[in-house]
Amino acid sequence: MAQTITFGGNGTLGGSTSLTPAPSKGLQNSNYLSNADYTFAQQFMPDLYEKEFEKYGNRSIASFLRMVGAELPSSSDLIKWTEQGRLHVQGSGTITDGNTVAVTGHNFRTNQTIIVSNAAGSIQVKALVTDASAADSVEVAPYSLADMVTGTGSFSANDAVKIFVFGSEFKKGTNGMVGSLQADFEAKENNPIIIKDKYEVSGSELAHVGWVEVTTENGASGYLWYLKSEHETRLRFEDYLETSMVEGEPAAAGSAALAAGYKGTKGLFYEIENGGNTSSGDITDRDDLEAFAKVLDKEGAIQENVLFVNRDTSFKIDRVLADQNNSGASTSSYGLFDNDEDMALNLGFTGFRIGYDFYKSDWKYLNDATTRGNIGGIDGIMVPAGTTTIYDQVLGQNAKRPFLHVRYRQSATEDRKYKSWVTGSAGGASTTDKDNMEVHFLSERALCVMGANNFILMQ
Repeated sequence: MAQTITFGGNGTLGGSTSLTPAPSKGLQNSNYLSNADYTFAQQFMPDLYEKEFEKYGNRSIASFLRMVGAELPSSSDLIKWTEQGRLHVQGSGTITDGNTVAVTGHNFRTNQTIIVSNAAGSIQVKALVTDASAADSVEVAPYSLADMVTGTGSFSANDAVKIFVFGSEFKKGTNGMVGSLQADFEAKENNPIIIKDKYEVSGSELAHVGWVEVTTENGASGYLWYLKSEHETRLRFEDYLETSMVEGEPAAAGSAALAAGYKGTKGLFYEIENGGNTSSGDITDRDDLEAFAKVLDKEGAIQENVLFVNRDTSFKIDRVLADQNNSGASTSSYGLFDNDEDMALNLGFTGFRIGYDFYKSDWKYLNDATTRGNIGGIDGIMVPAGTTTIYDQVLGQNAKRPFLHVRYRQSATEDRKYKSWVTGSAGGASTTDKDNMEVHFLSERALCVMGANNFILMQ
């Protein structure tokens, strides 16, 4: 690769004059052009552009949860639900002697028929469970061997094995199955956190007349600096509502945060790392894409899934998919506008099917230079589409929910989904004797990740 791109930073405006945007909202010597510094000291009057140039485009990075999830009210400090477990019985253990398999905390029962396999699957023995009364082991009788460690294709003592049940066998005139299996489920919970922000401006600064027309991503415009900053505070807060749900982490036992009284919350990345699937490395060939389908086969087998990825990963997927086109190696494959070579050449893909349907989308949060695009660590995430059925312990019944959704605090008298209020004695406020205006923002919410086993975090 001959091309090198260097990320650009702030520069200076000619000679020794330098502009430094200030975090405060008033006029300062460092954030506007004075007469002596620049404008009227020139021989000729410069052309001044009134409108602020939007060099970073739409700077907001929130959109992911709005696209794939929903928002539902909650009236508790703790959100709890249960998720179904596996239907079939399986386990792993160690061959301890000829007919004994050590399996701690197993659910196997006497007279069940099982398949015992080594890790590679190269040795597989079918057997009958003859005694499952011990809590940490089962006795078996192989169908094809005298015992598990003798004969061709047998195990060795202390081999690690995997086991699953495929049926049962009983003699004539015998009693029924000993014991029963209770439905396997997993109890899940999360707690909401309170997210706040504030914008403050003095009464005197409210009276300043702006000298540059400014605009924001939500379409607002005007000539007063405090309006610009208030809108940007609101936009920044709305981004935090999403990124807090994505990046949140619960305070661990013994952590400094917990000692200080903060609980944290289980965010999307945390839930997938601890209850879902993770992948690492680059996507370089079809085998890497097929690996996603193989994971889905073992989990929920959700037919439609969406890949939210950073730009680099998106390009790598495009290259792999392009390699599957037989004409791509020797001739041009244009793909748009009836393959007219005089028109657009589409080098990207928005979806593909390998066993399951996958749709690909860029995630701005992973590309932005002020968020994950700067520190890296996450290349993308695979999210199942649709809804799942869970038992809601608050409602006391089964309910259909999106795999991802946000629960916010709400009661008959208080709605904490998105609160905003004004205090002070300026800008229309009259709540205190302080000569300022403060705009406060607050939300209390938590993310519920249903069926994290269906997600894949790409690291």
